[in-house]
Amino acid sequence: MSLKRRDVLPEPELPSGGEVLAEGAALAGDWRVEGSAFLDYYRVPDEMTYKRQCMESGRIMQHAHMGFRDREKSRRAFVRIHGQVAARGGRVDRFGLCLDWSMGFPRAERGERLQGTGLILDGPEAFADVANAAPVATHFGDFMLGFPAALENTCAALAAGSTVIGNLGQYFTFRLPDWQDDIAATRSTLAAIGLMAAQPVTVMVHSNLDDGFAAVFEDLSCALGAALIERHIVENLAGGTITHCFGHHCTTPVLRLAFQRALARLSPNPGSMIYGNTTAYDGTPAENYAGLGSYLMLDIAGQMTRPSGHAVNPVPVTENERIPEIGEIIDAQCFARRQAELAEGYLDVIDFAGVDSMAARMEEAARRFHYDTIEGLAAAGFDTEDAFEMLLAIRRIGGRRLEQLFGPGEMDLEARCRRPVVRSDTVRELEHQVGMHLSLMDASACSRIRERALTVLTASTDVHEHGKRLIEGVLDGLGVSVVDGGVSAEPGDLARLAETRDCAGIALSTYNGVALTYFCRLRDELAERGLAIPVMMGGQLSEIPEDSGDSLPVDVGDRLTSEGAIPCRSVKDMLPVLMELAPGRERASRP
Repeated sequence: MSLKRRDVLPEPELPSGGEVLAEGAALAGDWRVEGSAFLDYYRVPDEMTYKRQCMESGRIMQHAHMGFRDREKSRRAFVRIHGQVAARGGRVDRFGLCLDWSMGFPRAERGERLQGTGLILDGPEAFADVANAAPVATHFGDFMLGFPAALENTCAALAAGSTVIGNLGQYFTFRLPDWQDDIAATRSTLAAIGLMAAQPVTVMVHSNLDDGFAAVFEDLSCALGAALIERHIVENLAGGTITHCFGHHCTTPVLRLAFQRALARLSPNPGSMIYGNTTAYDGTPAENYAGLGSYLMLDIAGQMTRPSGHAVNPVPVTENERIPEIGEIIDAQCFARRQAELAEGYLDVIDFAGVDSMAARMEEAARRFHYDTIEGLAAAGFDTEDAFEMLLAIRRIGGRRLEQLFGPGEMDLEARCRRPVVRSDTVRELEHQVGMHLSLMDASACSRIRERALTVLTASTDVHEHGKRLIEGVLDGLGVSVVDGGVSAEPGDLARLAETRDCAGIALSTYNGVALTYFCRLRDELAERGLAIPVMMGGQLSEIPEDSGDSLPVDVGDRLTSEGAIPCRSVKDMLPVLMELAPGRERASRP
């Protein structure tokens, strides 16, 4: 699999990284960090200083994440969570906001774009209004860096006093609907990093590794190596400061703890937060407390024995069902405070020598992946000293190809892939789920489907691809040929693929609260081409109704059915649909 610059970057000329960084830095006279409720209360210039103080004192920091669309409710949440947790003897150190994906678009265009269910902040005043509601560090992560509005959003976040801004990981993997200009997104992102680097205080570029390539790497060592590659770009080439988050996809206890300890050795900067292992939430709220306690104990033990500056993130136990309410966030934060009080007694039962042995293995492999990637890109003709070119090249090459080309594992010639040094929990868990779903399906029905030689188009309506990969694994196990429609797929593109590849049906995974609007657009695109093929939809079948006085999404499963979709609440719901499919596409009569 050869790699050549001209195949990845065919443009005759690209913006200079140095010039784009200078454009961002030039704005520092107008847009700067001048204090906030958090900075003023703790008398620190930036969150990095606060984190170092906590590390030195042995304090376990806590992060609370919330996803309310309503700005005033978010503001009230800041006040209540901070106050009530403090009254019960705890402290929330930082808040994270789930911003809507439409925040990635330039502000002037947001009203015309498809919106999800997250918070929308119209300008600097709105940023400051929420961020300064309580003396807690505000984390602006999702749909900031990595998108065409990165620079204007960063200006607003700085003015609100935020000194940790992300999420660089999304730049490499997330795509906005109806936006194809990756050069504009790169320019805006790099200019924002230049502005952050030019501040009189330290403003850290946050990157959630699990939102980047860690979700697609089969080797967990490559995810660790990705942190080194990002550090090279942000710090060596752009003069900034980077901090990393992980945790979504580290489910095995030993791997979760080993990754934290390896990252602590590889990074000189404090981490942002360790995200909760929400894959452990697959039962009732009462059952989910077992998952919360399991990962929190490990994360707290890691900070006690090798402080990395990451705040722990107790995710409310209702998150697998709906957006958690304020009281549930408070309960989770108080649970974490008590867990930290009990954790010291468990340190003696953890085999830290074994964990550190695995961490050392991962660290060595990560360094090789980092070195081989930079050297390989240079050999292919890329300018590895230009931040703009490095960002754009890595984004376009993609994680799977980078791992195949430069991964540290030995090549399996028969399987034509690399053997992971440390197998990713994401891949292991996905394979387990696929096998479990197939084992629960009716054997005779599965046999009949295998005989039909079906072709099904799969895609995700947004950036989350775990559900899509699960569907593809099950379809493959059923002998169904899969056409990959990608993530953040455009309805028009899917309709074209369905027509040209003769697909018998479409299987969609959705998460970000756009299920009904997206399906209606896809249905219309299919009708334009005279296609009448079934569309199966699974995941979060929700949306905020246009005429709703509430800001919370509601289930739209019944509406989807009435509009012609086939809601699939579980993977097995696909089975009767697949049994009815004809091998070729069906043509609808044109009006």
